[in-house]
Amino acid sequence: MNKGTVKFFNDTKGFGFIKETDSNQEYFVHVSGLMSEIRENDEVTFDLQEGRKGLNAINVKLA
Repeated sequence: MNKGTVKFFNDTKGFGFIKETDSNQEYFVHVSGLMSEIRENDEVTFDLQEGRKGLNAINVKLA
């Protein structure tokens, strides 16, 4: 499990980005990968999965 902070999330469009705490890498997150409702600046845990354009955050839940 990775830890990070929600940098941006658009409820209307159903996607956003999470910034990983350890590496400062940013990962795309889609609403289909959420286990909890998230908002900007929420602390979350997540897994990574290879997507069409790189790694995506999945199984995202509030920390």
